[in-house]
Amino acid sequence: MLAIKLLVALIPFWLGMHPFYISLTDMVYNETNQTIEIAQKIFWDDLEEALSNKNGDRINFLSPEKPEALDLLIEEYLLTHNAILIQGDTLTLRYLGHEVEADAAWFYMESEKIPSPDQVTIYNNLLIDDFPQQQNIINFYKNRNPKSLITRKDKTSGILKLD
Repeated sequence: MLAIKLLVALIPFWLGMHPFYISLTDMVYNETNQTIEIAQKIFWDDLEEALSNKNGDRINFLSPEKPEALDLLIEEYLLTHNAILIQGDTLTLRYLGHEVEADAAWFYMESEKIPSPDQVTIYNNLLIDDFPQQQNIINFYKNRNPKSLITRKDKTSGILKLD
């Protein structure tokens, strides 16, 4: 019975699909720079599909016809689907670029300068419009202490109290 369950679980991998929709976001408050540094790991094929749906044209993430245009689409998408609020004020985020890693890519952003926060409200609805089962794991680190939350279709934001 265990062999059958394992076989069924591995079929999506053999077909070249990943059976789950998840992203990982690490946010670190940098005391020296007084900014929040953000790294998001997203399956590039999922982002490619979301960008294609939004743009109306097929996007080739790994070999774009116009790399600068792709970077602008990525920047707009990430800045639209991520927000950080401190005391009700939305922080300005700046897109820094990305790196491709096998089946996923890392995307980097940074906030404007802010004093050390005691609490943050994080909004993240990456890929949820295109993949209703999408879950986004967010880890926020302040003074090396992690706080985490997960966003999904029915809960696209959360509040983290920081130590």
